[in-house]
Amino acid sequence: MNYASIKAADIADGLGVRVSLFVSGCTHHCKGCFQPETWDFNYGTPYTAETEQQIIDLMKPPYIRGITLLGGEPFEPEHQTDLVHLLRRIRAELPEKDVWCYSGYTFEQLIGKVPSRARCDKTDEMLALLDVLVDGEFILEQKNIRLIFRGSENQRLLNIPESLRRGEAVLLKL
Repeated sequence: MNYASIKAADIADGLGVRVSLFVSGCTHHCKGCFQPETWDFNYGTPYTAETEQQIIDLMKPPYIRGITLLGGEPFEPEHQTDLVHLLRRIRAELPEKDVWCYSGYTFEQLIGKVPSRARCDKTDEMLALLDVLVDGEFILEQKNIRLIFRGSENQRLLNIPESLRRGEAVLLKL
């Protein structure tokens, strides 16, 4: 897996001050995407054990609320093994931190109710390691700059523990 960037103090992609990991590689190719360079799976820097440790270290200060995964597309099957490993470490070493993820795939696609290329042997575990999922492709015609933590009207902020418990999408209450 490659990544485009790591933001050490992001305040735009989730609640509070966060570390954000922008992965490289996305098959959605949304019209109007704000990071089209991240569509290329070879863009950026290779993700290594040192990269993972850097992320863990960046998350340690008490003012960091959590991590946000975005990109690119975190749920591309090519990314899930590395991201699950990172998320397992975060849950074990930094259990007070929360985990947000942005995905062009919908919750229904990720849990297998609707077919998608995202489903692989790591998808269920990756979902279970999240607190919040912002789901759905960005649709330029539905762009709305007044939305909180979303780019277009179709995208949802989902409470993932509750969504998994119920087996259906449950909106996050902010």
